[in-house]
Amino acid sequence: MARWLLLVHQIPPKPDYLRVKVRRRLQRIGAVPIKSSVYVLPNDEATSEDFQWLLREIVADGGEGSICQAVFVDGLSDDEIIALFHADRSASYAALRDAVKVVVRATAWRKPLSAGRRRQLQAEVARFKHRLSDIVALDFFGTPARRSAEEAIATLEHRLHPAPTGSAQATVLPAPQGRTWVTREGIFVDRIASAWLIRRCIDRTARFKYVPAKGYRPAPHELRFDMFEAEFTHVGDRCTFEVLLHRFGLAGDRVLAGIAEIVHDIDVKDGKFDRAEATGVERLLAGIARTTSDDDLRRERGGVLFSQLYAALEGVTPTASGGPSPDAQPATRSATPRRSTTRHS
Repeated sequence: MARWLLLVHQIPPKPDYLRVKVRRRLQRIGAVPIKSSVYVLPNDEATSEDFQWLLREIVADGGEGSICQAVFVDGLSDDEIIALFHADRSASYAALRDAVKVVVRATAWRKPLSAGRRRQLQAEVARFKHRLSDIVALDFFGTPARRSAEEAIATLEHRLHPAPTGSAQATVLPAPQGRTWVTREGIFVDRIASAWLIRRCIDRTARFKYVPAKGYRPAPHELRFDMFEAEFTHVGDRCTFEVLLHRFGLAGDRVLAGIAEIVHDIDVKDGKFDRAEATGVERLLAGIARTTSDDDLRRERGGVLFSQLYAALEGVTPTASGGPSPDAQPATRSATPRRSTTRHS
């Protein structure tokens, strides 16, 4: 099947509103122009239906057009067309991010929220999430700029539900067992590390599932991490690994806390901890990502890397399986009972 759908149309010069109407409809279905009056979408049933409905409207208003399945053999390449989608969606994500940041800056962070202001912020968050969902639904190729918009909304949500500052105030969740943990496909730094943490310390019989970035609705007993509207994802400036660490009472393990700092530096890139190990770990993870696109294999190889990193930071000798030796004595005994010395992936 051809990868692309093209809508080629002609619109009469009058009435003026028709051209504006068609342009807005094209924006709402996520099409991008490749030349005057020629728009492109990835080829699937949903996008084909969108183009067909729009063409009917154009013809009903006196215009004409055609819908074509296309393969580009010269001129534009597939990568260049995908770049057009990335540029258009990046602009939408940036506009949303900037709108959220205006609200964040207007919030007095050092003062408690009044009931009225809290309701107002809750409405703002809901509106921003709805707007984000609309953009994600048209983000056919996983635009990297999505992350900045998600993080801005998470920062605003953090104002509504700030993380407790004292350990006595922290609400530690019971560790679920035998659940299916869902995350975005194409796993990399934070998702690889979080999956390792889940299997090692939280849910040792966890199963993992990798889904497209947009439009996934979890089944019963599934838990999502590091994805839009996930149960466990970025909160404020904390990456998902850090959130899991605090939500499940694992922050007392000094080695896990050190790994969290490394993952934060690689993933968030704000220089907060400036860990010397971050560059090397990032390069090793990049090597894993370059040598396989299979998410389970990435998770397994990355799990071995993080087990060895744990052993290195703890000061014990790794076993052949990649985990700490069962007979090794830790340099400092962990504050949490959930540490494991069995093999992990």
